[in-house]
Amino acid sequence: MPSKKKKGICDTDFTKTQVTKNNSQQVKVKPKFKKAKQVNHLSAAKNSKADSKSAKRGHKFLITDQSQVQVYKKVKTASCKPSYEQTKNKKKDHIRKEKKTTKPSMRLNIHKLSAMLHAKEDSSAEEKQKKPHDASTLRERMLTQLKASRFRFLNEHMYSNESSSTKKFFEDDPQAFYAYHEGYKQQVERWPVNPVDVIIESIKKMPQNFIIADFGCGEAKIAESVPHTVHSFDLVSVNDKVKACDMAHTPLLTGRVNVVVFCLSLMGSNLKDYLLEANRVLAKEGTLKVAEVESRFHKIEDFIKIMAQYGFENTWKDLSNNLFYFMDFKKVKDILKKSSNKLPDVTLKPCMYKKR
Repeated sequence: MPSKKKKGICDTDFTKTQVTKNNSQQVKVKPKFKKAKQVNHLSAAKNSKADSKSAKRGHKFLITDQSQVQVYKKVKTASCKPSYEQTKNKKKDHIRKEKKTTKPSMRLNIHKLSAMLHAKEDSSAEEKQKKPHDASTLRERMLTQLKASRFRFLNEHMYSNESSSTKKFFEDDPQAFYAYHEGYKQQVERWPVNPVDVIIESIKKMPQNFIIADFGCGEAKIAESVPHTVHSFDLVSVNDKVKACDMAHTPLLTGRVNVVVFCLSLMGSNLKDYLLEANRVLAKEGTLKVAEVESRFHKIEDFIKIMAQYGFENTWKDLSNNLFYFMDFKKVKDILKKSSNKLPDVTLKPCMYKKR
């Protein structure tokens, strides 16, 4: 009698062996299959190629072999997980949406913000350092303004009075002359060129045996800069190189000087006396050098004509500078002071410095 079939967990009954009494031979009995559940009318007995195709389409099927399990897993993971390009495109779309939704004003530049904070800290530190010096800075500004105002007052006094009156004024108040020169130095620093430097360069080209007379020398810069013998004159002696005197009456001998210099020193209401003194001390064919502020001349041609009546012939002029005029004159004849009444007055505009 054949043995009864045992029901298993699976719907299929696997192959069993049956032994007969007669010949005691083992005979293989074909298994009987029950109807298996099928989804979408596909059989689990199809080949692996059909299985993979159906898996890609999303169909379910019965698995009866270990190889089919591996194939199913691969197909399932490939169909479920997105590809690298898909994830990359999704990230880009997400970033684009964020950029569109974010307002420009809400975007923060961290580097710019940190730079602004550092700049603010530095400015606050500088302000803290300046605060203790505020009092001294204010005092210095007030002193500078006082010096400038005093310089303007002295400058106006020198242009509007005779040299003898100005000399007496500085003799009574020597500190006033030093105050004037301090203010003069401040003005020189603002000039594009110092005219005394131009004159120094021209004197250096002259023979070293020439004798120079510097009328209105200030601190005697020409005497310190050239190898020539230089007589330096001014209303007050600020150092041992300067001889204090009225430039209308110098202690020089007649006709013994080769060069006379008026560098920004034609000041006062008696310019006639200055030019007569220069004519007296200059040797025949000696040189008179003049450097003056351009705005002081009404007409430069009129000034040159007047100089001819004082015995000076114009030999060179440089009017190219916007601030100063430079002129050289040669002494062509002697002019006696006795005949000075017949000569015209020499007038130049006063050089008034503006309030700053």
